[in-house]
Amino acid sequence: MEDSIDYGNLMHRAMRGLIRNVLTDVSKHGLPGDHHFFITFDTTHPEVQIADWLRDRYPSEMTVVMQHWYDNLEVGQDAFSVTLNFGDAPEPLFIPYDAIQTFVDPSVEFGLRFESQEDDEEKPQISALPDTEAELEVETPEREHHDADVVSLDSFRK
Repeated sequence: MEDSIDYGNLMHRAMRGLIRNVLTDVSKHGLPGDHHFFITFDTTHPEVQIADWLRDRYPSEMTVVMQHWYDNLEVGQDAFSVTLNFGDAPEPLFIPYDAIQTFVDPSVEFGLRFESQEDDEEKPQISALPDTEAELEVETPEREHHDADVVSLDSFRK
Protein backbone atom coordinates (compact mmCIF):
# COMPACT_ATOMS: atom_id res chain seq x y z
CA MET A 1 0.00 0.00 0.00
CA GLU A 2 1.29 3.44 -0.93
CA ASP A 3 1.70 6.27 1.56
CA SER A 4 -0.37 8.73 -0.45
CA ILE A 5 -3.04 9.01 -3.11
CA ASP A 6 -1.61 9.86 -6.51
CA TYR A 7 -4.11 12.58 -7.43
CA GLY A 8 -1.98 13.71 -10.38
CA ASN A 9 -2.21 10.33 -12.10
CA LEU A 10 -5.90 10.01 -11.25
CA MET A 11 -6.60 13.40 -12.84
CA HIS A 12 -4.43 12.49 -15.81
CA ARG A 13 -6.55 9.40 -16.49
CA ALA A 14 -9.80 11.26 -15.86
CA MET A 15 -8.96 14.05 -18.31
CA ARG A 16 -7.91 11.55 -20.99
CA GLY A 17 -11.22 9.78 -20.34
CA LEU A 18 -13.08 13.06 -20.78
CA ILE A 19 -11.45 13.53 -24.20
CA ARG A 20 -12.37 9.95 -25.13
CA ASN A 21 -16.00 10.50 -24.04
CA VAL A 22 -16.29 13.75 -26.02
CA LEU A 23 -14.82 12.15 -29.15
CA THR A 24 -17.08 9.11 -28.74
CA ASP A 25 -20.14 11.37 -28.68
CA VAL A 26 -18.89 13.30 -31.72
CA SER A 27 -18.27 10.03 -33.61
CA LYS A 28 -21.91 9.04 -33.02
CA HIS A 29 -23.68 12.39 -33.40
CA GLY A 30 -21.28 14.82 -35.08
CA LEU A 31 -20.10 18.15 -33.73
CA PRO A 32 -23.01 20.07 -32.19
CA GLY A 33 -23.50 23.79 -32.81
CA ASP A 34 -20.29 25.79 -33.08
CA HIS A 35 -18.16 23.24 -31.23
CA HIS A 36 -14.78 22.46 -32.76
CA PHE A 37 -11.49 21.19 -31.42
CA PHE A 38 -7.84 22.17 -31.57
CA ILE A 39 -5.83 19.11 -30.60
CA THR A 40 -2.07 19.41 -30.13
CA PHE A 41 -0.14 16.17 -29.86
CA ASP A 42 3.43 14.92 -29.61
CA THR A 43 4.46 13.63 -33.04
CA THR A 44 7.45 11.82 -31.47
CA HIS A 45 5.18 9.57 -29.38
CA PRO A 46 6.02 6.00 -30.48
CA GLU A 47 2.40 5.06 -31.19
CA VAL A 48 1.43 8.16 -33.21
CA GLN A 49 0.79 7.25 -36.85
CA ILE A 50 0.91 10.09 -39.37
CA ALA A 51 2.19 10.42 -42.93
CA ASP A 52 5.95 10.80 -43.27
CA TRP A 53 5.59 14.23 -44.89
CA LEU A 54 3.56 15.42 -41.88
CA ARG A 55 6.15 14.06 -39.46
CA ASP A 56 8.89 15.84 -41.44
CA ARG A 57 6.92 19.08 -41.35
CA TYR A 58 6.00 18.73 -37.65
CA PRO A 59 8.95 16.91 -36.04
CA SER A 60 7.95 17.48 -32.41
CA GLU A 61 4.30 18.52 -32.14
CA MET A 62 1.33 19.20 -34.34
CA THR A 63 -2.02 20.92 -33.85
CA VAL A 64 -4.98 19.67 -35.83
CA VAL A 65 -8.45 21.18 -36.11
CA MET A 66 -11.63 19.14 -36.13
CA GLN A 67 -14.33 21.45 -37.39
CA HIS A 68 -15.90 21.56 -40.83
CA TRP A 69 -14.50 18.42 -42.43
CA TYR A 70 -13.26 15.25 -40.83
CA ASP A 71 -13.92 11.62 -41.70
CA ASN A 72 -13.52 8.12 -40.31
CA LEU A 73 -13.45 9.19 -36.65
CA GLU A 74 -12.93 6.00 -34.68
CA VAL A 75 -12.54 6.20 -30.92
CA GLY A 76 -10.76 3.46 -29.01
CA GLN A 77 -9.88 2.89 -25.37
CA ASP A 78 -6.30 4.20 -25.69
CA ALA A 79 -6.32 6.19 -28.94
CA PHE A 80 -8.46 7.64 -31.69
CA SER A 81 -8.08 7.83 -35.44
CA VAL A 82 -9.46 10.40 -37.84
CA THR A 83 -8.94 11.47 -41.43
CA LEU A 84 -8.33 15.20 -41.86
CA ASN A 85 -7.82 17.32 -44.96
CA PHE A 86 -4.38 18.90 -45.49
CA GLY A 87 -4.50 21.13 -48.58
CA ASP A 88 -7.03 18.93 -50.39
CA ALA A 89 -5.09 15.81 -49.39
CA PRO A 90 -7.01 13.62 -46.91
CA GLU A 91 -4.61 12.02 -44.43
CA PRO A 92 -5.41 9.43 -41.75
CA LEU A 93 -4.05 10.11 -38.25
CA PHE A 94 -3.77 7.74 -35.30
CA ILE A 95 -3.33 9.60 -32.01
CA PRO A 96 -2.97 7.92 -28.60
CA TYR A 97 -4.56 9.92 -25.79
CA ASP A 98 -1.18 9.87 -24.01
CA ALA A 99 0.30 11.85 -26.92
CA ILE A 100 -2.20 14.71 -26.52
CA GLN A 101 -0.69 17.88 -25.10
CA THR A 102 -3.70 20.18 -25.42
CA PHE A 103 -7.38 19.74 -26.20
CA VAL A 104 -9.28 22.99 -26.72
CA ASP A 105 -12.86 23.78 -27.69
CA PRO A 106 -12.72 27.54 -28.27
CA SER A 107 -16.47 27.78 -28.89
CA VAL A 108 -17.05 27.40 -25.15
CA GLU A 109 -13.61 28.57 -23.91
CA PHE A 110 -12.72 25.10 -22.61
CA GLY A 111 -9.29 23.57 -22.70
CA LEU A 112 -7.12 20.87 -21.21
CA ARG A 113 -3.35 21.09 -21.15
CA PHE A 114 -1.02 18.31 -20.09
CA GLU A 115 2.35 19.69 -19.03
CA SER A 116 5.53 17.66 -18.77
CA GLN A 117 7.42 18.21 -15.54
CA GLU A 118 11.19 18.06 -15.27
CA ASP A 119 10.98 14.52 -13.90
CA ASP A 120 9.03 13.45 -17.03
CA GLU A 121 5.79 12.94 -15.12
CA GLU A 122 2.78 14.74 -16.53
CA LYS A 123 0.39 16.96 -14.66
CA PRO A 124 -2.99 17.87 -16.12
CA GLN A 125 -4.27 21.40 -16.24
CA ILE A 126 -7.83 22.45 -16.83
CA SER A 127 -8.04 25.87 -18.30
CA ALA A 128 -10.34 28.22 -20.12
CA LEU A 129 -7.35 30.27 -21.18
CA PRO A 130 -4.20 29.16 -23.02
CA ASP A 131 -1.74 30.00 -20.24
CA THR A 132 -2.24 28.99 -16.63
CA GLU A 133 0.41 28.64 -13.97
CA ALA A 134 -1.14 26.47 -11.28
CA GLU A 135 -0.74 22.71 -11.37
CA LEU A 136 -4.47 22.19 -11.54
CA GLU A 137 -6.67 25.16 -12.02
CA VAL A 138 -10.22 25.53 -13.21
CA GLU A 139 -10.76 28.92 -14.74
CA THR A 140 -13.91 30.63 -15.92
CA PRO A 141 -14.06 33.38 -18.51
CA GLU A 142 -13.08 36.72 -17.07
CA ARG A 143 -15.97 38.82 -15.89
CA GLU A 144 -16.10 42.55 -15.58
CA HIS A 145 -15.55 43.57 -11.96
CA HIS A 146 -17.29 46.57 -10.48
CA ASP A 147 -16.53 48.37 -7.26
CA ALA A 148 -19.15 47.64 -4.64
CA ASP A 149 -21.39 50.44 -3.47
CA VAL A 150 -21.62 50.83 0.28
CA VAL A 151 -25.18 51.52 1.37
CA SER A 152 -26.07 52.56 4.88
CA LEU A 153 -28.87 50.47 6.33
CA ASP A 154 -29.94 53.44 8.48
CA SER A 155 -31.86 54.90 5.57
CA PHE A 156 -34.08 51.78 5.46
CA ARG A 157 -34.83 51.71 9.19
CA LYS A 158 -38.03 53.27 10.52
